Amino acid sequence: MSKIQNDILTALVVDDERLARTELISMLKHFENINVVGEADGVELAIKQIEKHNPGLIFLDIQMPGESGFDLLDKIEMEAKIIFVTAYDEYAMRAFEVNALDYLPKPVSQERLSKTIERIIENKPNEELSSKILKYTDRLFLEFGSQIRFLKISEISHITAEGDYTIVHLIDNTKGLISKSMTEWEERLPDNFFCRIHRSSIVNTEFIDKIDKYFNNTLKISLKGVKEPLVISRRYAKKIKNLFG
Repeated sequence: MSKIQNDILTALVVDDERLARTELISMLKHFENINVVGEADGVELAIKQIEKHNPGLIFLDIQMPGESGFDLLDKIEMEAKIIFVTAYDEYAMRAFEVNALDYLPKPVSQERLSKTIERIIENKPNEELSSKILKYTDRLFLEFGSQIRFLKISEISHITAEGDYTIVHLIDNTKGLISKSMTEWEERLPDNFFCRIHRSSIVNTEFIDKIDKYFNNTLKISLKGVKEPLVISRRYAKKIKNLFG
């Protein structure tokens, strides 16, 4: 089944509470461009529903008995946009990037749902979420080509510029082209772990192996598990020296 049928966005509701699913599905019926094609009370059934319907949108409860909503995203590749549904404030302001457009606090109100649906239709992220400073333990939804990765900030070894985009390099040596600028990464990444060393590169200081002198009074930095060293421009050299004494 296609994700979008005649401009209708298909949706899946995943929540272990039957009443919560029923109420949300009922509220979604007020939106002509949303068609709920399935529901699930846990991760196992949700995977089957995703494989069957290929929904364009998933309303996903985070806290469920056994496996959580985060576990679902780790287990299956999908192109659906995610709306987290949570009763826990500690999850509400986590890092929701790219394919996680928003979150809905429980109990879900029609007004809050309407704002979320509007963002979905207009393809706009929640500005409150997309501008927050990230924690090292936060997770991101990032599109790596046709694949969506749900990864920890701590798994990023470095980031490099690629025109108006950036390439995120992970500690497992995989990488992905991301539609985010270097400036946005610099503003949002935790500065006690990430440091910009050049206009075209940011590194995770946890993975710095060594720093050597380079030509023209510049430096180069070697990262653990990364074959080629990165150049530290003179603009950022003092910051690096102060960082490591």
